[in-house]
Amino acid sequence: MTEKSDLPQGTLDLLVLKIVALGPVHGYAIAQRLQQVSRDVVQVPQGSLYPALHRLENRGLLAAQWKDTETGREAKFYRLTRKGRAQLDIDAASWQRLTEAIGLVLRLSEGGGE
Repeated sequence: MTEKSDLPQGTLDLLVLKIVALGPVHGYAIAQRLQQVSRDVVQVPQGSLYPALHRLENRGLLAAQWKDTETGREAKFYRLTRKGRAQLDIDAASWQRLTEAIGLVLRLSEGGGE
């Protein structure tokens, strides 16, 4: 059984931008994809996801359009804007630098050396 993990501040926006970069998708599918790809570690409640989507849309990083889903219900589908693509690239590079730096620290031996 996989343990859930709280996301560090700002991480949800990065993850949403990455999922939406794969193609237009509605909110529920974003949450499902994050959970699936992360092997159930990332589980985003609606109360966090939809405010994040609105925030990203208001910042011009996502654009949205109402369309019918596979089940015939209407949903708001999000797509990445050019500005969103640029922000995703910046945030992903920053996250990569941070995780590499944290990895260096975590690999330190207890004696103080590597």
